[in-house]
Amino acid sequence: MSESRPSFLLVDGNNIIHAWPDLLKRHRTFPGSAHRVLIQALSDYRDWSEDRVVVVFDGLGETVDEERAGGGMQIFYTSGGLTADDVIERLAIKYAQTYHITVATDDRAEQDIVVGAGGEALSSAGLKEKIERANRDRDGWINQHRRR
Repeated sequence: MSESRPSFLLVDGNNIIHAWPDLLKRHRTFPGSAHRVLIQALSDYRDWSEDRVVVVFDGLGETVDEERAGGGMQIFYTSGGLTADDVIERLAIKYAQTYHITVATDDRAEQDIVVGAGGEALSSAGLKEKIERANRDRDGWINQHRRR
């Protein structure tokens, strides 16, 4: 398949936080801090990859709130009436034929909906490896091009 379509990585933020032991521990110790750590890891990944990154967290407000982080990363906090799953599934269904969509979550039902819409699913472990691989590639490139 030709990858001429722009790529989007949609991340179910709370699902990933609860799947990664280091983030879950941080979340239980300092509520809210795991969000910042995950956003930073995704931002670093975004800086090195060609993927556009959208992370969606379950929220408690009246409306869906959006933030834009540096480098074109989008962060959504859902309203009390919507879950992150709802938002991610709607985005995947709407855009999977136009863009290359990959959704990072361990939620099997969400994965099935995304794949059925024409997107790809990535587990929390797969996301961690994708981020670590990008970090290794970046570090290798920096070391190779560092002036001695």
